Amino acid sequence: MGFDVDWTHLSDHMWSKHRVSVTEATEALADVDAQWFDPDPKSTSGNSARVLGYSHTASAVIVVVLIHRDDRTQAWWGANGWRAGTADRRTYREGLEQ
Repeated sequence: MGFDVDWTHLSDHMWSKHRVSVTEATEALADVDAQWFDPDPKSTSGNSARVLGYSHTASAVIVVVLIHRDDRTQAWWGANGWRAGTADRRTYREGLEQ
């Protein structure tokens, strides 16, 4: 499945702060078992989605935050990504068990 995600503005931040690459974030988004939360339950604006997915390159579950684009339907701005903590890994595993 392809995703229209533009990482132009925040890929450097994601790498410098969390050591997660665009490749790793994209793999997490493409994970067939990814857990999508849209809107992101932790968002204050309600304009973002949170995805928990596995990246084979990182050998880890990655949390990816995407922002809905206003200029193109079904397109996103890549906002951030990091290795999932305990709670997010548990949520991902629980989704696999359903």
